[in-house]
Amino acid sequence: MSDEMNLSNLKHELQANDIDVVRVLYPDILGIPRSKDMLVSQMERTLAHGPAFCQGVWFTTTGGDVIDGRNSLSAGLPDFSTRIDQATMREAPWEPGVAYVIADAFDSDGTPTPIAPRTVLKKVLAQFASAGLQPIAGPELEFYLTDQDEDGTWKRAINKSGRVYMTGPLVDPDGVFLDMMRALDEFQIGVFAGNHEFSPSQYEINLWHSDALDAADRTFLFKMGVKEIAAQAGMLATFMGKPWNDEGGSGYHFHLSLNDANGDNVMAEGDDLTPAALNVIGGLIEHAAALSAFTNPTVNAFKRLLPDGLAPYRANWGYDNRSTMIRIPPERGAGARIELRIGDGAANPYIITAVVLAAALDGLKRNLQPPAVSHDWTHEETHTAVLPRTFTSALDALEADDAIKAILGEEIVETFVALKRNEIERYEAAVADPSTGDTTEWELNEYLLDY
Repeated sequence: MSDEMNLSNLKHELQANDIDVVRVLYPDILGIPRSKDMLVSQMERTLAHGPAFCQGVWFTTTGGDVIDGRNSLSAGLPDFSTRIDQATMREAPWEPGVAYVIADAFDSDGTPTPIAPRTVLKKVLAQFASAGLQPIAGPELEFYLTDQDEDGTWKRAINKSGRVYMTGPLVDPDGVFLDMMRALDEFQIGVFAGNHEFSPSQYEINLWHSDALDAADRTFLFKMGVKEIAAQAGMLATFMGKPWNDEGGSGYHFHLSLNDANGDNVMAEGDDLTPAALNVIGGLIEHAAALSAFTNPTVNAFKRLLPDGLAPYRANWGYDNRSTMIRIPPERGAGARIELRIGDGAANPYIITAVVLAAALDGLKRNLQPPAVSHDWTHEETHTAVLPRTFTSALDALEADDAIKAILGEEIVETFVALKRNEIERYEAAVADPSTGDTTEWELNEYLLDY
């Protein structure tokens, strides 16, 4: 069946469901959703060869400037085109008449744009497929809900501490979180549970695990949906890692397992981890410094990674130990997996997935072995390395990691580093003491709304 016939069938299906607008979405490198609304009545013409977007979007900083990545500025800011992935089409319950669909990006010569985050992830997944393996990912994210004061400042919606693992009016007095759960369920992205988290006005919503691309797609849509539903209620939802100096940060914990060609989990045999699982752990620890740049992609993120905090401090691993970078949950058999706990809520779902899988793949290829398992509260141990303490040192490690660059592609690393070096320069120019461990007004202005 031709693309034109597929679009014609899709058009009639959407119109039968009273959908008159398709929102074509893709993530930029920062993880911010970019989109264009397309009329369903015109979709056979508009979606057959596009829509097109300006290349400058890949190189737009959180401050709104455009840097000259891939010679985009010097070439006059040419276009790239997109093609929708119809399997990702979903009706948005909070916007009647609108369906969302994720698109892939292509350069003018028709090849996939190598710095598009979804393209980068697909490239890594192709390497796993060649090895007969299918990565299964389970995202686990935290976020804050905030209200706006009369002076325009965003503040936590509730401020009573000690309400971890609670639900109902005591932690959701206006019912916004409950409305969010119901709407996201209708959105069909695999939401199944949620609760108030450790800090006041901090929440977590759980999503089912699935193959890595689907999990990244659903996480991308989840983050966008949370923010949009909150906005309709006059609130701001933020996944920014460390918005408040007096409370904890929001993480992006990443659960990973591997299936073989028969769909069987290869991470555990009986009660023991398999050699493949140990190789994956070895790869993640080998590349921990480099991957921390992508998993913690802001100046602010590194203010969450504190010694004696609930976030990792060292490149280590342990059995059911939440003080380690890699926790091995107690499930075995089909449920065997690792949990990477270093991720920040601001991380791009596609890029964090790609870099975690790149490190795991290198561990498998080179038969890398992890250090001795860590026990108890691990921040004071001496046999494992401390994770990068600043964004600058993490970016330095990423640039020096040839294996990660080879698997992801040098262009995505170069573009990400250029964007983030610019961010650090602006931070250091604006903040009197850039070494402060406190979240600054500059960071709130830079990250709170976008992330």
